Amino acid sequence: MALAIKIENLSKYYRLGVINNGVLWQDLQSYFARLFGREDPNLKIGQGAVYDKKGFWALSGIDLEIERGDRIGIMGKNGAGKSTLLRILSRITAPTGGCFHVKGRIASLLEVGTGFHRELTGRENIYMNGAILGMKRREVTRKLEEIIAFSEIERHIDTPVKRYSSGMYVRLGFSIAAHLESEILIADEVLAVGDAAFREKALNKMSDLSARQGRTVLFVSHSTDQLIKLCNKGLILEYGRIRVDMCPMEEAAARYQEMLEAAMSAAKAAGA
Repeated sequence: MALAIKIENLSKYYRLGVINNGVLWQDLQSYFARLFGREDPNLKIGQGAVYDKKGFWALSGIDLEIERGDRIGIMGKNGAGKSTLLRILSRITAPTGGCFHVKGRIASLLEVGTGFHRELTGRENIYMNGAILGMKRREVTRKLEEIIAFSEIERHIDTPVKRYSSGMYVRLGFSIAAHLESEILIADEVLAVGDAAFREKALNKMSDLSARQGRTVLFVSHSTDQLIKLCNKGLILEYGRIRVDMCPMEEAAARYQEMLEAAMSAAKAAGA
């Protein structure tokens, strides 16, 4: 089968100081801990990366081949490199080393509000996203009503999106990504925002797109149930490297559960 994405020795390095805990004193705490080689007190349990005195590797030596129509579930603890990988493939972030080749257009849903102009209405943002994908206005117009209906925010489609709730952002963002003409759909944990009914609807839509249109899907989630339902293959990242290479989704999910249980047992033993 034809390849949709080929990744070769992909790496991403962040310099110290490029830290965002959201609070200045925590950023300073993290900076000095990493500078002197101590454990970062703001890392969650199990989170980590490969550090040196100047920075850390969020990704290191990633090699992957993803076939057209594959639905890949990407797992890993916080800080494993999942979001960094998706941001690089979406061309939001540039890699430090290595390269990747993509065959087809990518529609991505990574963070609430990503890809929207806050001052434009929902309708205007649909057209803007279509233009970014290289679609003509008449092509977007043909999809417009379907996008609006799927998002379930018809009453607010002509309201500036800066007034949208996070759930409305996600509904419209996913609907745009799913319905506009792209060959690859990338979705991060952002789907966890909002109600369970829409999450179920979104998962069914991604499965349908892959089955009927051969669209390739890359999906990050901490919910193994969601991943098993949607994906046919899975992989696990740990500290920026591939811990478990692509294998059947059920097998990958079982391996990930074993990793979580081992980490919990180690944490209990350390605290005893």
